[in-house]
Amino acid sequence: MRQIIIADNQDISNAGLHFLLQGFAGNSDRVDVSEKKQLISKLTEFPDALVILDYTLFDFDSVNELVILQVRFEKADWILFSDELSDDFLRTLLYNTHSFSVLLKESSKDEIVYAMKEALKGTRYICNHVSNILINNTKSNQAQSPKQVLTQTEQEILKDMALGKTTKEIAVKRFVSVHTIMTHRKNIFRKIEVNNVHEATKYAMRAGIVDMAEYYI
Repeated sequence: MRQIIIADNQDISNAGLHFLLQGFAGNSDRVDVSEKKQLISKLTEFPDALVILDYTLFDFDSVNELVILQVRFEKADWILFSDELSDDFLRTLLYNTHSFSVLLKESSKDEIVYAMKEALKGTRYICNHVSNILINNTKSNQAQSPKQVLTQTEQEILKDMALGKTTKEIAVKRFVSVHTIMTHRKNIFRKIEVNNVHEATKYAMRAGIVDMAEYYI
């Protein structure tokens, strides 16, 4: 059985997770962590673990840290098990990662158990509430301006691309890996429906992400 890391400082939900896991994963090794440093230490020891994380109770600075952790520990699977999360947070996480399942603490017992079973098999699961949020946002984006289609991070990266910065330069500027920037780049191209930097640059100008004065400096 896989190692399971429970990163939830809320006593009642922590106890509930242990109880539910005992019902179908009783032979698994489970360990609790209470801060980001401990979590990373355990992931270093068990890089293919399943992590059940309440993001809102841990000392992460932004969703980008989770994206970076997935790149660093690519064999791990994650269940984000939190209270209500912002739409931007969910879009950034789910569009830029492949191994994060998402559950809200208001999810039913059956849905929580199902998600944990799927995650142990390496299958992503998105709870019904979050799925509905994403579907509604997709419909809303069809009526948004071109600029609104992209997250703030994606707009900043697109601007740097349009101004001629290399992937490595953007990665150094943002203190992330080249792989992370490449992932952002792929998602930007997909969202704005272009195939190369030249087309992306024209989009950035039309959307007001880059103005002509900046481009010709």
